[in-house]
Amino acid sequence: MTRALRQGIESLELTTKSTLAVLALASGVYTYLGVRELLDGDPTLTFFGAIIYSSAVSVGIYAFWTFLMRFLPLVRDRGARRGLVGAMLLGAVMIMAMSSWLNAAALAGSAALEQHLANKLEDYVQDLDAAHNNALASQSLLPDIQLAADRFARLAEDERASGALTGTSGSGTVVQLLQQTSRDLRTLGDEVAASRERVKALFEEGGEHLARMRSLVSARGPIAPRADSFAEEAVGLAGVIASLQQTSVAPAVKRAAEDLSGSFIAPIADGLTPDLRDRQTEVVGNVTGAVEAQSKALAAAADEILGRAAIVPERFVPLSAPEAVLRYARDFLPSWAGAISIDLLPAVLVLILVVVHGAIRREEQPEGTETVMTAADMMAALRLYERMRREDIAINRLGADQLGAEAPAAAQTPPPPAPPPGEVARPPVE
Repeated sequence: MTRALRQGIESLELTTKSTLAVLALASGVYTYLGVRELLDGDPTLTFFGAIIYSSAVSVGIYAFWTFLMRFLPLVRDRGARRGLVGAMLLGAVMIMAMSSWLNAAALAGSAALEQHLANKLEDYVQDLDAAHNNALASQSLLPDIQLAADRFARLAEDERASGALTGTSGSGTVVQLLQQTSRDLRTLGDEVAASRERVKALFEEGGEHLARMRSLVSARGPIAPRADSFAEEAVGLAGVIASLQQTSVAPAVKRAAEDLSGSFIAPIADGLTPDLRDRQTEVVGNVTGAVEAQSKALAAAADEILGRAAIVPERFVPLSAPEAVLRYARDFLPSWAGAISIDLLPAVLVLILVVVHGAIRREEQPEGTETVMTAADMMAALRLYERMRREDIAINRLGADQLGAEAPAAAQTPPPPAPPPGEVARPPVE
């Protein structure tokens, strides 16, 4: 198994290098496309600047993963391995910072800009509807004004024809007062009605702007010209929204309602008899109270409309493709995943090599770490063995030399004389 794993690593070495080179090149290409959206100025400088940056990214990615593939699988010390893993994590973060987000901009930049335009379009639709509703709220006062004017006109006609209020018919003080109040209310109603056509025209104009903006969002082709046209339409629509807010007649209604009671002048009773004058005075007082009540009601309704929050048109801010991708990152998670995977896929290859080399070491050294001997340990053991062998040789030579020196001396020494008869031979004293 060990031999098969080693052969597999050797046979895949060219494939690994080719894969790493292709991934680094792909990342560089997409980085170039993304960085071109950020650079501005002279086209030549922009082109070379993007080329240099993308080339640096490709070389850096290739060198970084090559170093890790070469060293991380071979490191056995846990501390050193943790250091290399930390370096790999730090390098991965740096690669994402300098390349991955630009890759995502190249992959999903146009779609992100279209998303930005679509979101702004929805905001403009809401602003136009709110401004139109505020303008129509002023129109809601028109029925009340017309009803009040008709009521005073009918009272004047009834008083003139049959004396319904004073009991005496004719065009006297009461009739003049009622007709004056009716005319004032009709004038106010005409002003409110006149603004209706203006509001309608402005709303239709705003709808035309929105229709053109929708067509720009859904159209095909380069996004930059469409974004410029969208910005022009947004400026025109903002002007329409501001005009709609200025066409509100609520302030005019409030002023007219206050003037209706404040500038009201009750005429002097001009009846021929004291009894008629008393009845006229009483009716004039009732009419004055009715006018004041109507004035307060109209002023309160106008205040309610004026109390609504003013609509501030949304300001359109153009974005570059990388900015749009970062702002709407949640809407383009697949593109982000692809952009990051191009840069970090070699990490999977590094982990595979780490696992394979670990398996090879376990197959070659099944006893465990107790039998592991490094090259330095082997060299030290060999030196110790060589020194011991030399010492043994030296000792053996010294012993042989001593034996060789004693043998000639023993040969030259005469034998001891024979003892006399009757004596026992004694050993020589050394």
